[in-house]
Amino acid sequence: MPGAAAAKDAPAASEFRRGVNVLGYDPYWKHEASARFQWRHFAALKSAGFDHVRLNLFVFDKMDSKNRLPEAWLRKLDRVVDEASKAGLGIILDEHDFNACAKDVATCRVKLGAFWEQVAPRYRSRPASVAFELLNEPHAKLDAAAWNTMLVEMLAIVRRSNPTRKVIIGPTSWNSFRELPSLKLPADDRNLIVTFHYYDPFRFTHQGASWTDLQELRGVTWGSEADHRQLSEDFAKVADWAKANNRPIYLGEFGAYDKSGTPTDQRVAWTSAVAREAEKNGFTWAYWQFDSDFLLWDMKADRFVEPIRGALIPR
Repeated sequence: MPGAAAAKDAPAASEFRRGVNVLGYDPYWKHEASARFQWRHFAALKSAGFDHVRLNLFVFDKMDSKNRLPEAWLRKLDRVVDEASKAGLGIILDEHDFNACAKDVATCRVKLGAFWEQVAPRYRSRPASVAFELLNEPHAKLDAAAWNTMLVEMLAIVRRSNPTRKVIIGPTSWNSFRELPSLKLPADDRNLIVTFHYYDPFRFTHQGASWTDLQELRGVTWGSEADHRQLSEDFAKVADWAKANNRPIYLGEFGAYDKSGTPTDQRVAWTSAVAREAEKNGFTWAYWQFDSDFLLWDMKADRFVEPIRGALIPR
């Protein structure tokens, strides 16, 4: 396959190969005693074969009138980083206020800059197993022109204190691979990892999801020869872009919604196919997500959802 061959010539994001998105919607950030996620879950992820977590951070609503983050919140963040590191996991600090940024670019620029001005220096002495992701899924008003300007500003803030830290940046339209050609990165910064998210076909992965217009949709299947061919073609385009631009690729999110009644074997087939296709093309990845929905871990049963775990990391 052309794309797979091309990817062999592109650098790999070797520090973060197989990961999971964590803690984005966990009560930990407001009421630590109510947290669903426990530190032992980091050890469980490591034992299962995962090597990093992508930590989804919503911070804009935590800031005061001067866009300062509470020290108590920052200490909570320190604890997460410490515990993940103790378990032997890498950690990506992913600023996740994507919807706020899509609605108000000017406010986003100020608050996102304030976040990195506070967080980047705080982690300047951390090892390379800690990486920064400037912003999750820019979209809508934060279009390619606006995002290409903003990402340079945010990267400059980070580089003042972390000149060689790995920084993850993706294109607009919800980190769509189709927008990779519109992404403009500083050519002389070679410590960047390019991310994209993949939920295609959306009618399959998000059927029944309450936050979409597909909440009443059921019965969409996946797994035909044409489905597999489309996946391969999509990832080949990413691999070709990676080779042409000499950038490593990180598939930062993928998953199929688990509360729609879609048969588990269908979701497993899709998840496995995406993970293996990513690896075949030299992409590293993180599954969406540990709990809440798209489940990897069943909190009530206190164990992995074994079919999904096996789809991600076959034993």
